Formats: sequence, C-alpha cells, structure tokens
Amino acid sequence: MKEIKIESSFLVYSDINELPNDVKGLMQEAIEARKNAYAPYSKFKVGAAILLDNGEVVIGNNQENAAYPSGMCAERVAIFYASAKYPKAKFLKMALTAGSIEHDTSSPIPPCGACRQVISEYEIKQDAPIEIYFMGKTGKVIKSNSLANLLPLGFDSSYL
Repeated sequence: MKEIKIESSFLVYSDINELPNDVKGLMQEAIEARKNAYAPYSKFKVGAAILLDNGEVVIGNNQENAAYPSGMCAERVAIFYASAKYPKAKFLKMALTAGSIEHDTSSPIPPCGACRQVISEYEIKQDAPIEIYFMGKTGKVIKSNSLANLLPLGFDSSYL
C-alpha cells in the first residue's frame, strides 16, 4: 500500500476591490449576468464571465426549468456559448458569483461538480490552465490557478 497526498492552493481576496483591475471588471460582468439569471425555483442565482484569449468576454447565468434536469448552470451556459461562438479561442479566466435572492450569501461559492467536469474538459482541450475566481454575492473572492487545482484526479478521455 502507498499513500499519496494531494494539495490544492488558493488565493483569498478580502473582497472584489482587492482583485486586479482586469479580474475586477470580469467579476463585474459576472455580477451583472447573475442579476439576470432565471431562478424562480431555487431562488439561487449564478453569474459567470469568461475572458477569452481573443479579448472577448462571454457571460452566462443559470437557467432553471420546472423539470429540474432541463435547466443549466451559469458556467456551462457561458462555456458552451463561448465554444460555439469562438471555437478556436482559449479560456484564460473565469469569474463566478452566486447567491440566494432570499438571504445574504457572503461565502465564496465554487462551481458544482458537473461544471467542474465541463471546465476540466476545456482546460485539457486547450492544454492550458483556466484561472477561476469565485465569490458569493458579497465578501471574499477565492482564486484557483486552474480547474485541476479544484478537481484533482479528474476524469478525462485518457480513461476511455
């Protein structure tokens, strides 16, 4: 038997104002996207903004449906749109913000497992890390240098 140890490392910013200016702007885009999310059932809105290597910023927000599996997370809305519109562009940075419309959400909220898997696919596809910044509606912002940092031992096509 052999033990392996896996470590992840993150930067924690006290709030959005501490972010570098380019990331602050990207997070503002995510905040605006969050405000327009369609979340009548969960009352939990999520916004995402992705900076591409061509300089474009693509946004997404969660879209719910009464038949829950038919909805889509903000991250995947943004990723799939970016891939459809700019298929050759690489994803450089992703900003995420999430929170309840019924109470304050100040803890940083990372991507769900399904979104981590999708982000992983694109990180592997482009053979370059994607910086991920995430926050609640207010408060601290966490930065991960890559999706692999958030999802160690991820599943990819090499297993197929």
